[in-house]
Amino acid sequence: MTDLWNERKKALENSYFYKEEKEKIEKMRQEAREELIHELCKNRCPKCGNVIKPMEFRGVPLDKCEQCGGVWLGPKDLQLLAEKDHRTWFEQWFRAEQE
Repeated sequence: MTDLWNERKKALENSYFYKEEKEKIEKMRQEAREELIHELCKNRCPKCGNVIKPMEFRGVPLDKCEQCGGVWLGPKDLQLLAEKDHRTWFEQWFRAEQE
């Protein structure tokens, strides 16, 4: 009778560790997939997937896709462009946002 209990105990233990290992392996695979996708998409146009080229416009660094013509700005690039030319709608837009 004790052998049956010990066998059951070992079976439950093996099942527990199998489940834990399976979850860890799946988590590692997901992280590897995300890292690979990040590397493949680096310096690529989000719209068409073509390589984007760095450029400068009025002293502000931008990224431009030569295939679809998309221009990609960094977090503060639009505000920097607005500060360069005060006669545009950019300044009015940022003033309204700050007030």
